[in-house]
Amino acid sequence: MKTLEELSAIRNRMKSKVALREDSNEIRIVVGMATCGIAAGARPVLAAFVEEIEKAGLVGKVSVAQTGCIGMCKSEPIVEVLKAGEEKVTYVKMTPEKAREVMEKHIKGGQHVVEYTVGSAYN
Repeated sequence: MKTLEELSAIRNRMKSKVALREDSNEIRIVVGMATCGIAAGARPVLAAFVEEIEKAGLVGKVSVAQTGCIGMCKSEPIVEVLKAGEEKVTYVKMTPEKAREVMEKHIKGGQHVVEYTVGSAYN
């Protein structure tokens, strides 16, 4: 960074990413980012959610947060989806591709992707 204008441009680019991590009243996506989650690939999963939320224009309606250990290391990366008035849905063994599918079907479409949930035969 050499100028105040460059700093301002960086600040403006990052505003939407910061907004994604603030609490939302509608939908909250929580990605397990403890050591086991990161080792299993949680960073690209989190990045996929952030990217898809931005592309869908859902900033302010959907937030993304990180958490520590969720307690099921063998099922990492783990993602929890919390919607107001509904039970939490826990997705396991996530990948960026599965994150995109969860965004399309669950977050935008309202239908759980059952085969990726903790209680499914998928495990």
